[in-house]
Amino acid sequence: MNDSKISVRYSRALFQLALEKKLLDEVFVDMRLIAELCGRDDMKNILESPMVVPSKKRKIFKDILGTKVQEITMSLINLVIKNGRESYLPAIARRFVREIKDYKGITETTITTAVKLEDNIVKQIEEFVAKTFNTKVELKQNVDKDIIGGFILKVEDSYVDASVRGKLRTIEKELKEATLTA
Repeated sequence: MNDSKISVRYSRALFQLALEKKLLDEVFVDMRLIAELCGRDDMKNILESPMVVPSKKRKIFKDILGTKVQEITMSLINLVIKNGRESYLPAIARRFVREIKDYKGITETTITTAVKLEDNIVKQIEEFVAKTFNTKVELKQNVDKDIIGGFILKVEDSYVDASVRGKLRTIEKELKEATLTA
């Protein structure tokens, strides 16, 4: 059984339980917190270390999360650790967040520009993507001065590179091909 099958099974079970108990939004927030927590180097070391016994791992999560998360979220963490699958917890959290977004029809969109965009421009981009893809949009904005100008827009599997850097690369590639064929 590979990583994706394990994370899918646990996240689907949690999704079904949260849906049944009408706690989708609360567990969504919990799993985002867990994904962030598991992204820290110290937590990764704890999760992957065979030297830290499962009971200690459960206690660490209980101490850190306490009453910040729903009971079913803590139950999932305890079950995952009990079954020796704690190294999959970050993937389970990511997968659950993705499932909720799919369920709610939210599309993750990323725009990368050389400078920070003004709020009205961000709003226009969100509206454009929502209308074009007939979806709700969760827009993340990245600033990368290396693209020089323009933008790179990523909507799910669609990718538009309208950056100056992208255009320069295209020109460079065309020039190299022309040189090779001449």
